[in-house]
Amino acid sequence: MKQGVLEGLETIHQEMSIQFGPWGGNCGNHWDDGEHDGIREITLIYSSCIDSIRVTYDDNVKPLLAEKHGGMGGTKSAQIKLRFPEEVLLGVSGHYCPVVYGAGPVIRSLTFKTNQRTFGPFGVEEGTPFNFLTNGGHIVGLYGRSGWFLDSLGLYLSPPKPNLFQRIQMKFKGFNHSKDGEYNKTKRLERL
Repeated sequence: MKQGVLEGLETIHQEMSIQFGPWGGNCGNHWDDGEHDGIREITLIYSSCIDSIRVTYDDNVKPLLAEKHGGMGGTKSAQIKLRFPEEVLLGVSGHYCPVVYGAGPVIRSLTFKTNQRTFGPFGVEEGTPFNFLTNGGHIVGLYGRSGWFLDSLGLYLSPPKPNLFQRIQMKFKGFNHSKDGEYNKTKRLERL
């Protein structure tokens, strides 16, 4: 690839989140909470599978309660409160398979991993396992399918934040590739 193309891909990667999944079945209606700044709270209702999920996101330092996705069943509940912004969601794992003979797969269990703690498993660890753990960035939104149950679950991942070395490189790239004011930036560096 040419250098300009690589730089363009790098810019896109830094500005947009990335979708992963979904894991689970194709029944139910599609839903999409979209991308946010982070996740503050997750509420699950479950028993032999995950009946419903509802998330409170962070949008510009304000809580945003999304719609509940799933059915009205379930005998147990879990309220997962993150200490946002210090605590962010890094991973989700679980299992999916049919809960009723002849029906489509649904999410049977969920476990959430943050940079500080692990929550779960909630539900029944039975069926096909899935496991997603970020390697930089954090989970900023959920989407999936739901009807009587949570049929499938997918994730939006924020782009990874550059480390110190990458930030310094980007800063110097800005000095080298600037057309307007290049002389002034260079002079300021010489004075330092």
